[in-house]
Amino acid sequence: MSYPKIPLAQTVIQLCKAKNIKHIVLSPGSRNAPLTIGFTHDPFFTCYSIVDERSAAFFALGIAQNTQHPTALVCTSGSALLNYYPAVAEAFYSDVPLVVISADRPKHLVGIGDGQTINQKDVYKNHILYSANLKLDIKNLPKTSGDDDEPAIIKSIENKLERFLGIKQALQEENEEEINLALNTAIHKLGPVHINVPFDEPLYETVKELSVNPKVITVDASPKKVDSVDLKLCLEDWSDASKKMILVGVNPPNEIEQKWLDELANDNSVIVFTETTSNLHHKEFFPSIDKIIAPLTDAEFTELQPDILLTFGGMVVSKKVKAFLRNYKPKQHWHIDSKKANDTFFCLEKHIETTPNEFFSEFLPKITHFKKSNYKSVWKAVKQKRNDLHKSYLAEIPFSDFKVFDAVFKALPKQTALQIGNSSAIRYSQLFNISKSLQVFCNRGTSGIDGSTSTAIGFAVANKNQTTFVTGDLSFLYDNNALWNNYIPKDFRIIVINNGGGGIFRILPGHKNTENFDQYFETKHNLTAKQLCEMHGLDYKTAHDETQLNEQLSTFFNASKQPMLLEVFTPSTVNDEILLNYFSYIK
Repeated sequence: MSYPKIPLAQTVIQLCKAKNIKHIVLSPGSRNAPLTIGFTHDPFFTCYSIVDERSAAFFALGIAQNTQHPTALVCTSGSALLNYYPAVAEAFYSDVPLVVISADRPKHLVGIGDGQTINQKDVYKNHILYSANLKLDIKNLPKTSGDDDEPAIIKSIENKLERFLGIKQALQEENEEEINLALNTAIHKLGPVHINVPFDEPLYETVKELSVNPKVITVDASPKKVDSVDLKLCLEDWSDASKKMILVGVNPPNEIEQKWLDELANDNSVIVFTETTSNLHHKEFFPSIDKIIAPLTDAEFTELQPDILLTFGGMVVSKKVKAFLRNYKPKQHWHIDSKKANDTFFCLEKHIETTPNEFFSEFLPKITHFKKSNYKSVWKAVKQKRNDLHKSYLAEIPFSDFKVFDAVFKALPKQTALQIGNSSAIRYSQLFNISKSLQVFCNRGTSGIDGSTSTAIGFAVANKNQTTFVTGDLSFLYDNNALWNNYIPKDFRIIVINNGGGGIFRILPGHKNTENFDQYFETKHNLTAKQLCEMHGLDYKTAHDETQLNEQLSTFFNASKQPMLLEVFTPSTVNDEILLNYFSYIK
């Protein structure tokens, strides 16, 4: 097996290996050649070459979403690592472990007008958990003086050699510590880190043996225990409250032990609101939050207002539940997270710095008094009424985005993964009860449309079961370089709902008759995915009405020789009216 000759490259690669970071996404370049050579020549790693750096970063994000373990991104110097930035920001806000390893010019070549060189140190400053700026390897011995005194020359050489080896060893140890710290941060704090690695030429030389044996530093990853005083206060407040609401944001599948979910479901003073991306299911819980709360009157909002709001998980999609809890604040808001607590509703009182499982294991068994309450039973009746009206409305409306989402979600095969694009796609999904057998993901850290397709493909590559990506036309077209990819699984499925523009802007509050609304907001277009599918080798299907859609969906998920895309064309001018009328209807 060949190794890069540069010891610093060897050190980075060996420590990635020691930390079990297997997936490496490489962006082609020259300055990163030592890393590319090292990763691709070691069968321990699974390497991917993605030309477009922005797409590469979201592809890596998708893999890390699936594995919940760091994926490494490797790029050359210059603007390459800036193209990673959107995915780095997404990983930062979504707690996804990414390791960006950027090659750099030596320090003395930065800021002098050398080609493909920018200020790479701390480039992700505001959206990174840790930045490791490594030091250049020392290659050459210091020169000796021209003194003719042989013993003096020998002594001088010995002294300089000793100093040289000492400095070299100190630099090696400092670099090892920085790399360990960065990788441990990504693994245990779940988020992006940046390792900037300077290399001097030559870059492509290889050796047969490693010249380094880097120290592997481990950390205690045990979840933090809840403070006994805080736990006692929580138990007292919880037992005294008759209206407790639990709201769960983005959450990985199978993250919370079922026994704790069952206990929460059995308490009549507790209602659990789950979002599509929560991946939590129980017949006593309340999915489709917007369906419940959108039609409420002021009196009903007051009735729903909780005494205690307990939250965990990542970002919350529903703007309606945010508005509700900001206007009708709970007396207390507790958030469970080992790393951070966002004051989303402007009333945060307790940050419980541990994992939900750890908190529930210490908290729920100690609850001895259950407050008499009809909180859940009242809202269960509301939920049932909304569900009945939801079905009636679907039977009345014409072919539209609303109908398409209903049909698509019903057709998805069980035990598969669903990736949802941002903007209107994720908002529509909040209105439907999606099968509990599905694992659901969406980039909600920054809520951008820029890398949804790339993320879904990266996720699919790492996923054992089939993955389906449901998206809107603008989101898909914006990230069309995602298809410039040699790794798309044959069973990967894309459903593009094409309403001819950014339909979300017709739904959001605002004046739809603004001058040039269709050009500068809705972004009307006549593009389709057909030519992209032909260029990148995807099987292309279309549907223009309900009958065609159901016919296509009946066979769309079957085994095939290549990935497949279904483009569903809907009328752009009725979708907003149908959605807005929905909330009036279910009232």
